Amino acid sequence: MAEHADTRALLRLVTWLSPAFPVGSFSYSGGLEQAVQDGLVRNAGDLQLWLETLLRCGTAWNDALLLAESYRSHDDPPALQVVGDLAEALAGSRERHLETMLLGEAFLAAARHWPQPELEALGGAAAYPVAVGAVAGAHRTGLEPALAAYLNATASNAVSVAIRCGVTGQRDGVGVLAGLEETISAVAACAARGSLDDLGSAAIMADIASLRHETLHSRLFRS
Repeated sequence: MAEHADTRALLRLVTWLSPAFPVGSFSYSGGLEQAVQDGLVRNAGDLQLWLETLLRCGTAWNDALLLAESYRSHDDPPALQVVGDLAEALAGSRERHLETMLLGEAFLAAARHWPQPELEALGGAAAYPVAVGAVAGAHRTGLEPALAAYLNATASNAVSVAIRCGVTGQRDGVGVLAGLEETISAVAACAARGSLDDLGSAAIMADIASLRHETLHSRLFRS
């Protein structure tokens, strides 16, 4: 019975964080399009370094901590509201705010196919990592697997962005994801043990790229 439950939890994570889940993540680059335009990401090697930085000390790291806290607070509405407010406040630009809030809203709407009454406290809106964390917590998927799935989906979306921007092909893009396995595993484990006291970002160029993207002419992505 436990093995069956683990398989269902895995299936849910795979579904919720697959490209087919209707959240529209393909519309956002998180500033990567601007980084490509500025010549900061020119090939698969640059892309892997860019993503490793975001995972270890950038927005992906903060998102992982917010997801973990939301997972633990899924049945505590006041605590979950605090995490949600913090996640929204940490959005460093107008487009970053737009991205995380619209993705979170779309995720919650689609996740209603797996109803959990205790999630009603979120209403219909929450930052994306908060929405994923709360839903995963309510369904008891396991914190570390949820973090790993979320971070892998984040990296996969960035690779897709890079492919569409002409930075790399599909084969090298898959190679980037393979090269990130160790980093994603380590960050997921660290975030699962961490707390909101560990929030912090040092990926300054990525933050600047996200800000500058707001005025990029003739762009493919919304952030």
